[in-house]
This record gives sequence, C-alpha cells and structure tokens, in this order.
Amino acid sequence: MTASDDSIRSVAFVSLGCPKNLVDSEKMLGVLAAGGIKLVSDHDAADAIVINTCGFLEASKDESLEVIQEALERKRAGTVKRVVVAGCLVQRHRAKMLEWAPGIDAMIGVFDRDHIMDAVSGRAAREANAGPGTAGTDAPRYWIAGNALQAAAERGIATTGLTVNGKDGKGIGYFEDDSNRFRLTPRHWAYLRVSEGCNQRCAFCTIPSIRGKMRSKPVETIVSEARALLADGAFELNLIGQDTTSFGNDIGYTEGLVGMLRAVDGAVREHGAGWARLMYAYPSNFTDEMIDAMASLENVVKYIDMPLQHMSDSMLTSMRRHTSKRQQAELLEKLRERMPGIAIRTTFITGFPGETQADHEELLEFVQEFGFDAMGVFKYSPE
Repeated sequence: MTASDDSIRSVAFVSLGCPKNLVDSEKMLGVLAAGGIKLVSDHDAADAIVINTCGFLEASKDESLEVIQEALERKRAGTVKRVVVAGCLVQRHRAKMLEWAPGIDAMIGVFDRDHIMDAVSGRAAREANAGPGTAGTDAPRYWIAGNALQAAAERGIATTGLTVNGKDGKGIGYFEDDSNRFRLTPRHWAYLRVSEGCNQRCAFCTIPSIRGKMRSKPVETIVSEARALLADGAFELNLIGQDTTSFGNDIGYTEGLVGMLRAVDGAVREHGAGWARLMYAYPSNFTDEMIDAMASLENVVKYIDMPLQHMSDSMLTSMRRHTSKRQQAELLEKLRERMPGIAIRTTFITGFPGETQADHEELLEFVQEFGFDAMGVFKYSPE
C-alpha cells in the first residue's frame, strides 16, 4: 500500500546531472516548499525521497539507478513512505524503469515537473500516460509527456506557426515557469535558463531525443527572472541552455542572442551590480555580431563556455558539428582579439568512432598551442 495525501509532510531531494537539471530540481523544490512540504537533507528523516535523474551517459544512468535503489531500500525498510523519480532517465527509458527499479511510486518526465506535488503526495490526480487499470490502484503514477508539443496541448497552450530557415513548423517556445525556485547554488550566483532542447543533432548527443527541439524563453521572462535572482542576492547570472548561440531562432525572435544579452545586461545595470556569464555557446553559428555584443556590454563578463568537441576536420564531420578546424580556430582568435583577457572554456570528446591516432594528435597539438583557460575532456560513451 502506498502512502498518500497528508501523510507526506517532508521530502529529501537528490539532484543529479547538469545545470539544466538543477534548475528543474530547484523549481520542483520551490513548488514543494510553497505547498507546505518540509525539505530535509537527512533521507532517514524524510517521508518521501525524490530523485531527479540524469540519463545522458551510461555512467549517468548507473549513478541514477544506484541512488534510486538506495531510496527503495529505505522504503522497504519502512524508513520512507514514497519514492518519486523524475528527469532525463525517466524521459529516455520510461518503459524500462519499473523493470530496473520496481517499487517506484511515481515518475515525472522532463516536461511535467509541475506535477511534482501530485507525485509526492500520492493523490490520484490525472495520470498522464498511465497504463490501463491504474486509476484508483496502487500502481505507479506517470506524468511523462512524449514531447513539448504534447505537454503544451495538455495545458491548453497554443502553438504558433512560423518559418525558420525556410522550413514551416510549430513554435511554442519555453512555456514552463522557472520563477520562485528553491535555489541550490551558493547565494552569490544562480543559473538562468534561457532555452531548452536543441536542434543541432550532433552524432554523439542524445539530448534532442530527451529534451526535444529547441524552445527559447521569451526575453521579457528572462529579464523578469534576472531581476528576481539579482534581488535575491545573486551577483552572477549564468546563462544556460543546450545551445545558447541559437537563442530565438525557434520563435522568430530576430534579435537573437545579441538582443537577449543586451536585455540581461540592462537588467544587471538597472540593479546596480553584478554580471552575466554565457554558457554552452555553439561554435558553428557564433557570429561577429555576437562577439561585438559581448565585447561592448559592460555587465556581460568576458568569458565564454564553448564546447568544440574536436579539432580534426574528419572528426568534426563525423560528429555532425557543421564546422571545421579552420573556422573554429579563427573564431577563437577573434574572441581573443576583440576581448583581450577573455577566459575561454571548452570541452572535447576523445575516442569517438573512427578517431585515428593522427586525429588525436592533431587535437593535442592544437590544445597545447592555443592554451585554453579551462577545459574538460570526456571519453566517448557509445549509448
């Protein structure tokens, strides 16, 4: 028998994975706190445990399942009453979750975090994508929309017809609410999500299949959130999304990343102190205008996080990065020329299928010559 309704008064929360997932966790925690749920750090003192999972790599999946199993052990021992699992692992492997971790009480996909209160409380609310016969039973509740369009339709949110790069499509933008989060970062900085999903389709990345196509957040919403975070004590706003360079393309916002940076710069200037930091920039469409904007805006810190992934033309082609070694090298030089002293962080993948020793040595040579300010290197994960 699963616990339900007012028997759940406290929750312990585990957030795994990337900064975008952390924002989801902060929002769900904010909803729970506003609903009168006590948030506790001691799992043994909680009525329920929520795990917001990562499913990007095999190692991430294994870590998520390990944490879920630990929570289920506490449930079997009678220490906690409910175990709720959310996030990317649920979205990607919904059909396998109960096979891997029987005993889960509720699951929430990446488009349905607004159902966290229903999932934690165990109330028999609308059971999205539940199988036959689950209503009124102790079977796990599911809130797992297949994509953002389905989630928007279920909430009565209308789509907008638009043409992007010559292709007709439906735009909905980022309709979720990231305000009133229970922040998990240190007080002096915060993440500010500007978009969700990605349209790039890199050969090594599963994010589009999990988080969907790119959806930009309205600029006025970004500015409102920036003001609230600054007022809440954040000095630094880290602007995040799967591909911040393409901001606005999906909703017909012609000013794009430049317009968004100017708007955030204005919000920081209005506040009187602080700065914004650009993360997750995509190199193939990072324009001179974007460089000029970063160089000229006083409250945009001279720093960029731009994953390059490789510096061999054959590898960049295989990875479907839509750029070349020469183009990436020229972009990096432009950044340093226009913004002397800029800090450049990047990431690379090694061991991608087809990579030769010559490809690897070409990457090493470039890294040694250029001298990045910060760099991460990841071994290719085949899933």
